[in-house]
Amino acid sequence: MVVGAFPMAKLLYLGIRQVSKPLANRIKEAARRSEFFKTYICLPPAQLYHWVEMRTKMRIMGFRGTTIKPLNEEAAAELGAELLGEATIFIVGGGCLVLEYWRQQSQQHRKEEERRAAWDALRDEVGHLALALEALQAQVQAAPPQGALDELRAQVQEVRAQLCASNNADQRQAHQAEKSPPQAPSTSKN
Repeated sequence: MVVGAFPMAKLLYLGIRQVSKPLANRIKEAARRSEFFKTYICLPPAQLYHWVEMRTKMRIMGFRGTTIKPLNEEAAAELGAELLGEATIFIVGGGCLVLEYWRQQSQQHRKEEERRAAWDALRDEVGHLALALEALQAQVQAAPPQGALDELRAQVQEVRAQLCASNNADQRQAHQAEKSPPQAPSTSKN
């Protein structure tokens, strides 16, 4: 099961490093065949490498001040070609490492920017909510106090009670009028 996206960049870097080995071998072969490569590119680094290596070995063994003979041209050309091939592989590997570091840094920078944007959005939302809260608090304070509301409620209940009482009285009169027999008009015989 794949957890993240397929690491195409890493696969590409690995492919480049694998291609660098045959490339280094071709460079070695060209250095062995070409006089220009042999004279100006392979021999000077090979002689310097041989001198540093031998000087270090002599000092480790306790010999000081001995002169070091340079390598013959054929051995120096071979050593120079090997150094050139190894340097090519090292440079390609180092380049891949730098590119991977740059890619990781850009991803990290992008994620940091996304976090900042989310943080700013949350901060803005909190600001808007604070303004809404202040508006609601102002509305609550502008509303009549609780005592005034209780007084209004009491007045409304009194008015209802009066209306109900007058309504009940009217109903009673109507009911009594229905129950009492109609009176005949009285006529006097005088």
